[in-house]
Amino acid sequence: MNRRFRIRKNREFSKIMSCRKSVSGSCFVVYFSDRAQDVARVGISVSKKIGNAVTRNRVKRQVREMARSLIDFETCPKDIVVIVKKPYLDNDFADNKNDLEKALKKAII
Repeated sequence: MNRRFRIRKNREFSKIMSCRKSVSGSCFVVYFSDRAQDVARVGISVSKKIGNAVTRNRVKRQVREMARSLIDFETCPKDIVVIVKKPYLDNDFADNKNDLEKALKKAII
C-alpha cells in the first residue's frame, strides 16, 4: 500500500476514533469518518496483546495487503482505522480477509 494511503500520526488516529463511528467483526474493529484529503487513508493498529514485535509486524503486513485489495482509495468516501483483535491469530488469511471485507462493507455503506 502506498504511503499516501496510510494514516501514521497519533492525532489522525485519535481524530477518526473520536467520531465514534465503528463496526465490529470477530477479528477487527473498524472506525471510520469522512475523508480529510483527496484520497481515502487507512491506519492499522495492533495491540501488544497480539504478540511480540515480529508477530505484530506480520499481522500489519497482512492487514495492509487485505486493505489494498479491498479498498479503492480514489473513490472510497471514508478514512478508516482498523484495530486487530486477538482472534485474528486463530484464523487463516482467507477467513480474516472475509471478516475485514464484511466490516468494511458495513462501514462504507
